[in-house]
Amino acid sequence: MKPLMRKVFVVLISVMTLGLYVPPMQIDTDAADKKELSADRHVQETTHSTKTEEFHIAPPSSAAPLTTDDWIEAITEQAKTQTLTKMGPRIIEKVDEDMTTTILPKIEEVMGEILTSADENEVPYYEITEDPSPGYGERIFNIHNKHTDEEVARFHVRRDKRPGEGYWFNFHYHLQEDNFMKHHELGEIYWEKNTPPKWMS
Repeated sequence: MKPLMRKVFVVLISVMTLGLYVPPMQIDTDAADKKELSADRHVQETTHSTKTEEFHIAPPSSAAPLTTDDWIEAITEQAKTQTLTKMGPRIIEKVDEDMTTTILPKIEEVMGEILTSADENEVPYYEITEDPSPGYGERIFNIHNKHTDEEVARFHVRRDKRPGEGYWFNFHYHLQEDNFMKHHELGEIYWEKNTPPKWMS
């Protein structure tokens, strides 16, 4: 009877403690990342790491430096983008054609003159600075020489109200050589008789 009682007692204890006791287990939470769960995944991980090393490409040591023409083109494109930003979508919607055919080509031409007349070694130091001034401010952008820490030119747009005609946008620039005093005309665009919205709106 004793062996039978022992078996009953073991079964009773097992049933009573079923689910109450869970032996401690060490779970590797990084196993999915390490891909160590199966031999197939381990092979895939090994192949992947080999490919990563295989396709690691170092930048070429003999990359061709930018030419003066490349710098001029990049700065000019930035100047044109800044001009369109200054005008803002509400104004550009009405004057887009005039901007494209009159003002932007003139800005491109003047930028080319300023940059090609500069010392070729200084051109890589030239940059477009200053965000366009919002509201009613005139500033579109400035050309700055980082090397000498000097402003070279300032490009502006002004609102002119002419009696009986309405509003005009007057694009002009100032140069360091005349202490930024003289207005060098780029062109004008007619708006209309109603007051134009603020810049960049």
